[in-house]
Amino acid sequence: MAKIGIILGSTRPNRNGEQVAKWVYDIASRRTDAEFELVDLRDYPLPHLDEPMSASFGQYQHEHTKQWAAKIGSFDGFVMVTPEYNHSTSGVLKNAIDYLFAEWNNKAVGFVSYGGAGGARAAEHLRLIAGELMMADVRQQVTLSLVTEFENFSVFKPGEYSTGALHTLLDQVVAWSTALAPLRVTARAA
Repeated sequence: MAKIGIILGSTRPNRNGEQVAKWVYDIASRRTDAEFELVDLRDYPLPHLDEPMSASFGQYQHEHTKQWAAKIGSFDGFVMVTPEYNHSTSGVLKNAIDYLFAEWNNKAVGFVSYGGAGGARAAEHLRLIAGELMMADVRQQVTLSLVTEFENFSVFKPGEYSTGALHTLLDQVVAWSTALAPLRVTARAA
């Protein structure tokens, strides 16, 4: 059974992402085709990239990197919950992604984004990053507008359409995570 990490990509005080990530987890955890775990970046306080270049090949020097690598390495796929800050993803999520390379390879990823324009631009930037990390980004995306799906821009109230889109995204992430399993086995054996 595939193991999917739901990564909460914001650490700001009073972040909207916590409500969104819990919504994703609540829906995902009712499924029987995969195991889901919520991963909060607050629980992995990574300083701004402090590993040498050799870390790209798994030669980590710092304990915080080793813990982060073990957590990400334990998953078969991901759902990244991202805010949109200044037409891109959060700096903390980008930093967490940049810490690792091999642990992301040959895994599926889907994006749930939120912001003034639904966070669409943040998700598009993450798709470019995913390609470089040899991740398979799924087609379905959930974009949540701060105007229509958050009361007073702070209380999350997802619409029925967003719930349906999330189910489709989860279907695709689980399917692709399962399909990519032989590539992950081959890479570990090499």
